[in-house]
Amino acid sequence: MSQDGERLLMLIDDEPAQCRLISALASHEGWRTIIAGDAETAIATLGTRQGMQLNAIILDHWVPGDDACDLIAELKSRRPALPILMLTTSASPLLAVEAMRAGATDYLVKPVSPDRLMQALRAATTLEAPRDELAPLTEKMPSNPDFDSMIGATPNFRKALAVAAKAARGHGPVLIEGESGTGKEMLVRAMHAASPRAKAPLRIVNIGGSPSNSIESLLFGHEKGAFPGAFDRQIGALQHCDGGTLALDEIDRLPVHMQERLLESLERGDVRPIGARHSFRVDVRIIAQSNTPLSRLVEDGLFDETLAEALGPVTIALPALRERTGDIPALCRHFLTRIGEQPGLRELGITDGALALLTAYEWPGNVRQLQAVLFRAAVFCDGDALTADDFPQLLDILGPETSTASSTPAHESAGVMLYAPDGNLRPLEEIEADVIRLAIGLYRGRMTEVARRLGIGRSTLYRKLSELGIDNAA
Repeated sequence: MSQDGERLLMLIDDEPAQCRLISALASHEGWRTIIAGDAETAIATLGTRQGMQLNAIILDHWVPGDDACDLIAELKSRRPALPILMLTTSASPLLAVEAMRAGATDYLVKPVSPDRLMQALRAATTLEAPRDELAPLTEKMPSNPDFDSMIGATPNFRKALAVAAKAARGHGPVLIEGESGTGKEMLVRAMHAASPRAKAPLRIVNIGGSPSNSIESLLFGHEKGAFPGAFDRQIGALQHCDGGTLALDEIDRLPVHMQERLLESLERGDVRPIGARHSFRVDVRIIAQSNTPLSRLVEDGLFDETLAEALGPVTIALPALRERTGDIPALCRHFLTRIGEQPGLRELGITDGALALLTAYEWPGNVRQLQAVLFRAAVFCDGDALTADDFPQLLDILGPETSTASSTPAHESAGVMLYAPDGNLRPLEEIEADVIRLAIGLYRGRMTEVARRLGIGRSTLYRKLSELGIDNAA
């Protein structure tokens, strides 16, 4: 540890602007940063007095170029316990695999938000946090932006998808609420793909990851010379998405003064860039995403009530993963299939003991964290299937006895509750409706397959859907 308990970070980077930004961000959390502009300097620094006091390293992939993983391995061989985070513009899973096998603690794809960067640094260096196993990992594996890609059969999740499927066919604003990692962005893309605007632009703006002094220009645009530093005219996201869809991620973090500006624009249906003399009419569908229920923020006086109402005539609540644990086995198998398709990896099975362990954990990072943990385990697995031993940090948290327990009760893992809260059996009609919803979710809405698996004809299935009030997307 450096003097006075100060934490010391080495940044291996040759971009002055990025060095200044990361150094400033780190300083707010008590870090002092030293800069190494190349691999040779970084290795030499390890042997100095400062180098012996290092608490973490952030490495920009492009500094050593193709030798980034070799540099990580060299750094780890000299300082095995030192966390190393790699920044890169590449979303290649193969690079992520190689970096992790070389010893990287985390892998961050640029542009990375300040919050994400600091969260990764905290997770890598906080003693109380599980190391490596639960470090957030940003791996961007391509997926089809449709409702079939949303895996889950539990009633609360299927209900959210049913609302989203209906809303997708309209043009009005939609508010998606749910904790970080529950799949809000994936749902946005599915809704856009199923909407009448599917061929028009979709743009996702992360409010929380944007500097507060640039949000107005980002959303509304600006004219040349509108303010110091405005050297060129910029078209804002609202105007850019004319005819299409604009997703505002982390709308709950929109500054108060900008809430009124956005509300006026939505009510008038136009956009006035900063410094412009007139407004532009736009036809934009807004899909807002919030990690916190806006109603709670309205009650606390932190969010404009009228704007909340304007954004949320349709509100979709995505449940946390701990509220849909019955979906964890299906999610694990789905993710492992996708992970196995990535270069440098292979498809793996998963044992009941591992599923029991994963199901018992509460997953504060939700589905995104589950995928990252599976990805990390798959990278280092030598067998044909993941076992509980492939998740050592979870074993430390939950205890080895967890992996010997049944993964979930039979009725929960199936997504069908047989008993009412009072202990009595539920009505047959309700159970039948849940079984049909389960089948629709399990077979991703392929109604012919659903009917075949249930042992009934398609006409009978559709009649039951009508009688039980089940939407096809439910």
